[in-house]
Amino acid sequence: MDTQTLFSVKDKVVVVTGGGTGIGLMISTGFVKNGAKVYITSRKAKVLENTARELTSMGPGQCIPLSCDLQEYSQTEKLAQKLAELEPNGINVLINNSGATWGTDDLESYPDKAWTKLLTLNVQRVFTLTQLLLPLLEKKARKDSPSNVINIGSIDGLGVPTLIVPAYAASKAAVHHLTRVLAAHLGPRDITVNAIAPGPFQSNMMKATLENLHDVIVSRVPMGRIGSPEDMAASCIFLASRGGAYVNGVVITVDGGSILGNRPYTASL
Repeated sequence: MDTQTLFSVKDKVVVVTGGGTGIGLMISTGFVKNGAKVYITSRKAKVLENTARELTSMGPGQCIPLSCDLQEYSQTEKLAQKLAELEPNGINVLINNSGATWGTDDLESYPDKAWTKLLTLNVQRVFTLTQLLLPLLEKKARKDSPSNVINIGSIDGLGVPTLIVPAYAASKAAVHHLTRVLAAHLGPRDITVNAIAPGPFQSNMMKATLENLHDVIVSRVPMGRIGSPEDMAASCIFLASRGGAYVNGVVITVDGGSILGNRPYTASL
């Protein structure tokens, strides 16, 4: 019952898509600092290499970069094959964090191609990568120590965003429901599937918005601040630890209460 056992992720093997920047970096940092072996992926190879080098130097865990453009199915397959080669004994945690957004000034100008891009990356690839990595997740899965899939959704998938981002909001709502569907099917295989719906966090996606509208955004958060790296990392560590072993099929809102009483201003990955 001690906290060091209940919430330990030491020696776990973790995969974080989009793990080189933003919320993905917050998550990756939390796991590496607590002794996990973390594979980070994105299409930006140089950014990944720099991030992996920096996190590994911090220790005590290890960070390994694997470049992959998840928009491309063939590259997603290659990523799964590479992980199978590197980790033949399996992985403990998959964190589906990679995503994109697309906004316009009015509904009339919203492009059809935004739907194809966002639904492919934000929803379809969450399923694709989970599907491809099931053999590795099952190798580590135990009744009292399940493997874990954690999908990063958004409060924009729970409420109506002020910004005109219909494909993004719809894709995140889909991620939340896909999480429940997968949880029902994978729970019997000792794999939990949960989602986190972040509110405003400092990320590349929110950088310009926060620079221009920081005070407005903070005013809509009952806690009076934007999220910190610790807030995001702790949520994932909980779900990946013994403490979260009986949590399955839920969407945890990590937004300082933004969703309460006011429409959320925006969300980030």
